[in-house]
Amino acid sequence: MPARGVHFRGGLRWNQGQRSVRPGAGRSLPGHDGGGRVHEESRGGSASRRRACVVGGQPFPSSTGIIGVPLPAKKIVAKLSGLTAAREGTKQGIADFAHAIMTTDTRPKLACATFRSGKIPVNVLGIAKGAGMIHPHLATMLVYLFTDAVSSSAELKRLLRDSCEQTFNCISIDGDTSTNDTVLLLASGRSGVGLKQPSVRKTFSEALLQICQSLAEQIVSDGEGVKHVIRLSVEQARNREEARRVAQTVAHSLLVKTAWAGADPNWGRILAAVGRSGIAIDPTKLSIKIGDQMVCRSGVGCAFDEKGAHQALAQPRCEIRIFLGRGGNSILFLTTDLTREYVRINADYST
Repeated sequence: MPARGVHFRGGLRWNQGQRSVRPGAGRSLPGHDGGGRVHEESRGGSASRRRACVVGGQPFPSSTGIIGVPLPAKKIVAKLSGLTAAREGTKQGIADFAHAIMTTDTRPKLACATFRSGKIPVNVLGIAKGAGMIHPHLATMLVYLFTDAVSSSAELKRLLRDSCEQTFNCISIDGDTSTNDTVLLLASGRSGVGLKQPSVRKTFSEALLQICQSLAEQIVSDGEGVKHVIRLSVEQARNREEARRVAQTVAHSLLVKTAWAGADPNWGRILAAVGRSGIAIDPTKLSIKIGDQMVCRSGVGCAFDEKGAHQALAQPRCEIRIFLGRGGNSILFLTTDLTREYVRINADYST
């Protein structure tokens, strides 16, 4: 089964790296939600080999949890044969898998799409977990994407990277990343429909992007302690990377995030965050909208309905738009507030 994965970019890695897999080999997905390994690479690799022997194929190990706690390899290996024998490609089997990988998640995260190539249906399924330590370049999330299309690893790599760049790398809950994360795309080829034809590849790419967008939004919406999801749009940037840097700086600001928690339309905090993004912004060209109201125009405050802006921020979802006045590029970045509940969850996570 061809597969392709993308992983955390950071200084500490455990069982990380892209995986390109030859067609026809047996595969397993031993996902673990109890411990995050950093310094256990030799043990992790050994455990992976033992698991491969158990299921007769190449495993894709993935885990999240408390960083540095050794993987309970013996427990996992002891259960793998039974789990492999009991697996089933049914709705219940999918639901069981989605529930099994949850940690601080409050609900399972699934998305699916189907399109037709002629009369033949092609399916794409996505299952994810993630609620905290969420930030671009994946952070603490496990995402498994499955399709019955026929594809090579090279094709999957291009498709997966494009989708991740627009979705999982455009979300942030708390600005923290982890040492453990995985996004895997696996193609069984059972439909017999290949992706070499441009129209089919385009339709498949759109379906994959739809799945990744849904899972990314579900992860943000289920963030630890989250009360408000912010659809942060940075517009009129010179390039996409510039827009991303501004969005990340705003999304990471504790003062901005706590203002959002209180539905406080304190646009000056947003302005200050934009100013320290490292981009040479001309403040006279900078404008900000909260909901449907312009609250800052040309770098200075303008008359607006504060109660209406407060009510917009008090909704479960609110749109904030930042106009840089520098070019024609933009980015949509999903982020959240920072609440007392987030502090409570993370204050005693290991105790």
